[in-house]
Amino acid sequence: METRIWKLRRGELQLPPGGVIMGILNVTPDSFSDGGQHNEPQAALEHAEQMLSQGAAIIDVGGESTRPGAVEVDAAEELRRTEPTLRLLREHLPDAVISIDTRHVEVARAALEIGADVVNDICGLGDPAMRELCARSGCGVVIMHMQGAPSTMQHNPSYSDVLTDVRNFLRRRVDLACDSGIEVNRICLDPGIGFGKSVEHNLQLIEGLEFVRYRNLPILMGLSRKRFLRAVLPDDSAATVTMSLRAAAHGAQIHRVHDVAPLHFALRSAYGDRI
Repeated sequence: METRIWKLRRGELQLPPGGVIMGILNVTPDSFSDGGQHNEPQAALEHAEQMLSQGAAIIDVGGESTRPGAVEVDAAEELRRTEPTLRLLREHLPDAVISIDTRHVEVARAALEIGADVVNDICGLGDPAMRELCARSGCGVVIMHMQGAPSTMQHNPSYSDVLTDVRNFLRRRVDLACDSGIEVNRICLDPGIGFGKSVEHNLQLIEGLEFVRYRNLPILMGLSRKRFLRAVLPDDSAATVTMSLRAAAHGAQIHRVHDVAPLHFALRSAYGDRI
């Protein structure tokens, strides 16, 4: 395994074997496991500071729940939720790497104007306006695979072959992003665990990460507290750590989680103090 470099809007992030942690900061009333806990800006700032102190390398701010069955939130409401927190984070954490988790170009634009470094798009940069914005800003981008939409994605998901289908989707979207002016070394891939996948699909993707990798790009895995993990272990935290380590062994280099400390400890134990 090798150290990869992910170029961001302000500098670059080294991604060593084992990977780094992206701490989840949901400023929503209805996210599936932490809705309402950090939707006040001061509470969000305190939680971000805690995650950074525990070893997070990135803070990923989201203002819309995309749990299975969730109804889409309009951009105006998402902006109302995220803007105050983003401003407070950038004011008090000037050196922190901040990501905006959004599918709305208006929200991404506002976040980038405030100082976000990364756009994490569950729709895989399918919107030409989102690609244009990201190309112009020079931000890092996460291109994710999703089958369907959050409101319906877990209604009997099916694939001809999940590894091939996800790989082909990511390859098409990477090429489209590059054709739109986004530098390839600013792109990270996310196979979209839990976004239109069965338990078996998710497990196949974890074991087959190197198959879906394209152009030697880093891979992000969002396993935290996902429902399918209960088929592995009944305890959400233990299952997240266990399967994140499994994903790291197969090449994942960014781990998007709610609970930073236990995974950071496990990664350091397995891969040393570069994590």
